[in-house]
Amino acid sequence: MTTESAVKIDAKQVKELRDKSGAPMGDCLKALQEASGDMENAFVVLRKRGMASAAKKAARTTNEGAIGTYIHAGGKIGVLLELNCESDFVARTEDFQELLRDIAMHIAATDPRFVSREEVTEADLAREKDVYRSQAAATGKPAPVVEKIVEGKMAKFYEEVCLLDQPFIKEQSTTIAQIIAAKVAKLGENISVRRFARFKVGAPDWTVAQTKAAPEAPQA
Repeated sequence: MTTESAVKIDAKQVKELRDKSGAPMGDCLKALQEASGDMENAFVVLRKRGMASAAKKAARTTNEGAIGTYIHAGGKIGVLLELNCESDFVARTEDFQELLRDIAMHIAATDPRFVSREEVTEADLAREKDVYRSQAAATGKPAPVVEKIVEGKMAKFYEEVCLLDQPFIKEQSTTIAQIIAAKVAKLGENISVRRFARFKVGAPDWTVAQTKAAPEAPQA
């Protein structure tokens, strides 16, 4: 049986995974060894570790950060985004600025209505569930099956309207929450989307979304 330590990993594989994930070289090597050299599985390993690292840091206050913009080709769509972190030092790094640009570009392309599931209003949830439940019930399926269908439909609804649930436009197998988690793991600080606004020329309205207000940190 092949053990993790016995797996021979080529430096080219490590660099390829580093370029794909943005994770440190050492973490990429360990992930490839754990995945027995399989690139896709190693990427999954890194994503899981990134989410775990992000979860541990999620309660940490993010009072620093930066505001970025993205203007779509032709100047027809524009996005203003505030991305927060814990220190001004991290906010000025290329990794953080890259994440800021990528998320702003993603918002321009997908037009999410909320930052996360927590911001979806009760009215929106009730309306969507009622529609899906009525559609499912009309098929004549039993109530437990109807509820399962509604659950699946709601997951798709969140993916359509919540930024953090959406597949990243540049890497469809990865959600926005996961690309943020990867940066958290790399930079060692909590990172969060605070708010964004999306404007489109000629549209009758615009999208403005923000996270629920977090409690202020105690003063020193």
